[in-house]
Amino acid sequence: MNRFIPLRSTACVIALLSASAASADVTAAEVWADWKENLALYGEDGVSIESETANGDTLTISGITLTMNDDITNVTASMGDIVLTEQGDGTVSVQMSESYPITVEAQEGGVVTMTIQQTGMELIVSGTATDMKYDMSADKYALVIDQIEEDGKPIKADIRVIANDLVGTYTSKVGEMRDVTYDISAASLDMIADVTPPDTAGDYFTLSGKLDGIGTKATMTMPLAENIKDPADMFAQGFAMDGGYTYGSGSYIFDVKAEGEQTSGTVTTGPGTLDVAMSDKAISYDTLANDLAIAMQGGSIPFPIEISMAQYGIGLDMPLGKTDEPADFGLRVNLSELAVNDMIWMLADPAGALPHDPVTLLVDLSGKAKLFFDLLDPEQAEAIAMADVPGELNALTLNALKLSAAGAEVTGVGDFTFDNTDLETFDGMPRPAGDVTVNIKGANALIDKLVKMGLIPEDQAMMSRMMMGMFARTVGDDELTSKIEINKEGHVIANGQRIQ
Repeated sequence: MNRFIPLRSTACVIALLSASAASADVTAAEVWADWKENLALYGEDGVSIESETANGDTLTISGITLTMNDDITNVTASMGDIVLTEQGDGTVSVQMSESYPITVEAQEGGVVTMTIQQTGMELIVSGTATDMKYDMSADKYALVIDQIEEDGKPIKADIRVIANDLVGTYTSKVGEMRDVTYDISAASLDMIADVTPPDTAGDYFTLSGKLDGIGTKATMTMPLAENIKDPADMFAQGFAMDGGYTYGSGSYIFDVKAEGEQTSGTVTTGPGTLDVAMSDKAISYDTLANDLAIAMQGGSIPFPIEISMAQYGIGLDMPLGKTDEPADFGLRVNLSELAVNDMIWMLADPAGALPHDPVTLLVDLSGKAKLFFDLLDPEQAEAIAMADVPGELNALTLNALKLSAAGAEVTGVGDFTFDNTDLETFDGMPRPAGDVTVNIKGANALIDKLVKMGLIPEDQAMMSRMMMGMFARTVGDDELTSKIEINKEGHVIANGQRIQ
């Protein structure tokens, strides 16, 4: 069951976390007043409080219930009681229920009931009304899915995500905006899933896994609660974030039985990172996993499968807001030393004619472009949909290209600019100017082996060699290079010879 909570609900959750984890003052009453200001984001019907009771230096807020509703989901969190206690040293301790339920109900059907468990949670607030710090720790912080219903039918499920030995800090500074930072780590993160579908006897899905050395950091700038009219527009009102996480290693075991076929396997990974920065102006995303290994067997798979990679990474940079001047963008793909077991190779190369070396694909692109719209502005959505193009390309650079497989290797670099006033020379495309250089090693040897295997007919192999001869020149033993240039007149030149 795939259900998604859109940006409005996400923004509400972020506001709640920043309020409950970073908004405090030296007295319990002032702490609660600041919380209520942030809880106002949920609207008049979004927060329900049974009572507020002051007793000396302690303030108890009972029966707190939060609701978030949109066109897709209804979310209800019954947080129970919160106790704020002045400790006499300028700090305030915060005590929350050790567990509280959350219900997510989809408009199209489907209900998920879950519980937040926080064992041994300690929160201590210090600082002033406009500059506060939360010190937190917990023996365990867990999300437990208690029940899933799909079309009125219960699905037997036990799903748990548990952070162990949690420790960290939140800080919050209030001015014209609210600046929040957090730095949290956990010794490990355990994941357990045991799901039994209701309609098919004997089917199941189980997963157990662990990540060691989890750490997450972020800085956020948020509009003040009283200035937020619509949480869906928080980015337009100045919301921005920059953060990510790291982990040391991970391992998973899974076992699935579906329609009578059983499949099992393992996944292991070395250190990994994720970094995300986002505002109404731009987004940047980078993820990298090291020493990834997957092994699986069973089901319709006729033999065991083993896949490994030294590195797996994806990166993206792009503008999100309207730009008067060209803005930076980029795309990065890193698949290093992708290797499979010989039983997979036998499908494509039963005779062992090809080198079974690991495959590597590295692509690093950057450039500059203009956007004509603010992509996160709902009021511009119709104009974006009606536009022929949302922007224009101004420059593109191939910083690096590497593809190595079956004994051959292709590398390249290049750099182009684009004239958007000339859409005629290249049939509707902005006229490029620049050059790209590509080097190829081992191409002829690979072609010979593919012909011998019967994968390429001899006449097609000859055509491929003729094309390489036209656009490339020999610089070594089975090594070619090609430089393709496009000048400002729109002429295409290959290795000094004009071809267009």
